[in-house]
Amino acid sequence: MDAAAAERTGSVAEALANARRLLKVDPALAQEQAAEILKVAPNSADAALTLGLALAQQGQHQEAVRALRRATQLDANSPAWRALGDQLTLLNDSDAADAAYAQSIRAAVNDPGLMQAAVALCEGKLAVAEHLLRPHLRDKPTDVAAIRMLAEVGARLGRFEDSEKLLARCLQLAPSFTAARHNYALVLHRQSKSAEALKQIDVLLAADPDNPGYRFLRATALTRIGEYDKAITIYRDVLAKRPDNARAWLSLGHACKTAGRRDECIAAYENSIANAPQFGEAHWSLANMKTHPFSDADIKRMQTQLERPDLGEEDRFHLHYALGKAFEDKADYAASFKHYSDGARIRRTGLSYDATETAQAAREHEALFTREFFAKRKDQGASDADPIFIVGLPRSGSTLIEQILASHSMVEGTMELPDIIMMAKNVGGGKVRGGAYPAALAQLRPEEVKALGAEYIERTRVQRKEGKPFFIDKMPNNSQHVGFIHLILPKAKIIDARRHPMAACFAAFKQHFARGQGFTYDEDELGRYYSDYVSLMRHFDAAAPGAVHRVMYEDMVANTEAEVRRLLGYLGLPFEPACLQFHENTRAVRTASSEQVRQPIYASAIEHWRNYERWLDPLKAALGPALSNYRN
Repeated sequence: MDAAAAERTGSVAEALANARRLLKVDPALAQEQAAEILKVAPNSADAALTLGLALAQQGQHQEAVRALRRATQLDANSPAWRALGDQLTLLNDSDAADAAYAQSIRAAVNDPGLMQAAVALCEGKLAVAEHLLRPHLRDKPTDVAAIRMLAEVGARLGRFEDSEKLLARCLQLAPSFTAARHNYALVLHRQSKSAEALKQIDVLLAADPDNPGYRFLRATALTRIGEYDKAITIYRDVLAKRPDNARAWLSLGHACKTAGRRDECIAAYENSIANAPQFGEAHWSLANMKTHPFSDADIKRMQTQLERPDLGEEDRFHLHYALGKAFEDKADYAASFKHYSDGARIRRTGLSYDATETAQAAREHEALFTREFFAKRKDQGASDADPIFIVGLPRSGSTLIEQILASHSMVEGTMELPDIIMMAKNVGGGKVRGGAYPAALAQLRPEEVKALGAEYIERTRVQRKEGKPFFIDKMPNNSQHVGFIHLILPKAKIIDARRHPMAACFAAFKQHFARGQGFTYDEDELGRYYSDYVSLMRHFDAAAPGAVHRVMYEDMVANTEAEVRRLLGYLGLPFEPACLQFHENTRAVRTASSEQVRQPIYASAIEHWRNYERWLDPLKAALGPALSNYRN
């Protein structure tokens, strides 16, 4: 190396050291210095890492991801992998976050015996990684790096309980193993064990109180258990120090929306957009209030962002959905459908949904859950009658039913609880479809069936704040688990919230869901899903007569009091006038309909789909007989 090159290298190292010192005190200046260093030394992984950390400190999470990915491209063993995982977690991209965390594990492994397993984990060869790790741990049962790696394999396979036990053991052996504790908190959080997750997050925060990832995870866990005021306090505290953090403004808006603080919610979303005009999710969040009008200037602003060549796919599809709603409000249905369709097409490319697999699962449930099956296992489940399940397609009136019932003095509303799906996944060895579930239910002993019912009651206890006799679980996807619910909780009530197939399916098609509704982004897949759902519910009407009560959205709108009285009769509850004044209920509502159910009931949505009918032929074809035979 000549003298000039050595001098340049020394200058870069000195500048990097200075930029790192600035990270905590002035991340904006650290960002500026790191960017300048990259102009001189474009292949410096350390400079790219510093840039990514500086952007993350300022809440510019998508930009941080780009910089951190650059750092990992320049150095496959860069510590940027873990920071990348943290940023992807904040952006709710759990699959990509898991992949980044796996790479961070690989980069940290020095034991030659573990390197092969780490590579297999990163390549998604989970069976190979497990096969290598188990004998290693038989020989070295206290190797915490290997334990953590095996826990990651379990989490990636959906075996969260196994992962949880491994990480608990890991922390027994090494209480200061911060990365393992973070994994432990995430695994608990993904199982909706929010109270337990919060304990671990508090330990992490005690050591690193300003870590935005830990703070955001704490706020998210708090919202899961209905502690909105505490979550809002965290977001406001973050924003007091980092008012340019667009993601924090967005999260604050979500919490305020759920808590019914409409004006604060709108202000938070608009602040998010002001700090990051390209942030598609913030635009969509305003649209997703359903009652917020967009001005011509708002529309132009979104269209301008869509023209950016550097716009990411996630921002792009969110903007399409927001523009779809904006043009819908202006009755420009051709432009509206074009944006909804473009958004759905982009969103669908990132999902692995399989309509044939869904149909096969429905047939498996119909074959297993017969009248004879239930008669043989009568009263084996837990005797608790507390839960009221509301199932069906999303956007079919389930939130309206929940709001009506939660206005009753004996019923508490909660949220779309993931517990039944998580429990089904555990029964299936990590899979809801294509695994041991539901067939494994036939092999359960009576005490095991009862224990599953008791487990659900215990898991959901944290959601019950008011001490009322009954509570609502309105996860719509539980329609695929009605047999499981009736088996383990035979006294629980199940309400099927149903809507005209075209209205229900189009309402779902034009809705962007954060997660879990992969069938809603393609007309053919939507129609097939609805048909399978109707078929499955018809089956349970025969296999367990009277177990499921059907509420037709159109009937509820047309004859509200009569339908409410019929519904309360099914539940064994006395009529209360407050159920008709549901829009006056100030409870938190955690779905896209939160603003709509704070208004009196209205009929305008019933035929709204007809404005788009000319573009819905694929949906009609996929629905087939369900298009006319959907009430029974």
